[in-house]
Amino acid sequence: MKQTILVVEDDKMIRNLVRIYLEKSGYDVVVASDGEEAKQVFLTYHPCLIILDLMLPKLSGEEFCMWVREQERNEVSIIMLSAKARVEDKITGLKMGADDYLTKPFDPEELIAHVEAVLRRTGQFCQKVTYRGLCIKPRKGEVLLYDKPLHLTKHEFNLLYHFMEHPNVVLSREDLLRQLYPYDDKFVLDRTIDAHIKKLREKIEEQPSSPKRIITVRGMGYKFVNE
Repeated sequence: MKQTILVVEDDKMIRNLVRIYLEKSGYDVVVASDGEEAKQVFLTYHPCLIILDLMLPKLSGEEFCMWVREQERNEVSIIMLSAKARVEDKITGLKMGADDYLTKPFDPEELIAHVEAVLRRTGQFCQKVTYRGLCIKPRKGEVLLYDKPLHLTKHEFNLLYHFMEHPNVVLSREDLLRQLYPYDDKFVLDRTIDAHIKKLREKIEEQPSSPKRIITVRGMGYKFVNE
């Protein structure tokens, strides 16, 4: 399971350079060019770490950092990038909620080293799977849809987690029964899975009668679509 990093940087050249190095290091990367766009990307992808330029249009990096921390997102790490190199500026950034502070210009390899160091300290708090605004946190037992909490039953939660761990893979009813009822699946009817999926669709689909996330594959089973 790859960790997702959000790069918020208005300089296109720097943004693309950072993205290339992060992807080469094995991370999923999403980007934003200003603070307002960063909010929407954050709510959609629920990143584990944010690389944040401070000099941003529309909403400054400082304001965005405070907004993230106001969402009680302490599990999200933040590395600030800034041309401000004074000790006072670094202290202000760290007090504001940053986990690390790197001054411009910087070496991309150095940035990757900082990313890896921060995630070694904080990565265990960021166990999640996210697709198109739907985020499941197995350790916390939480599910968010565009940052709004969903209330799922135990079976609905386990079913969704199994789907999201196997995106774009057709799962038969037998597969899903074994996942939900490992000890007594022989005594559970196939339509039990259908009932669970119907309830789950009502909670995660915009139009449950025309699902876009969990689709039926006739004669085979169900598939969680992440495109």
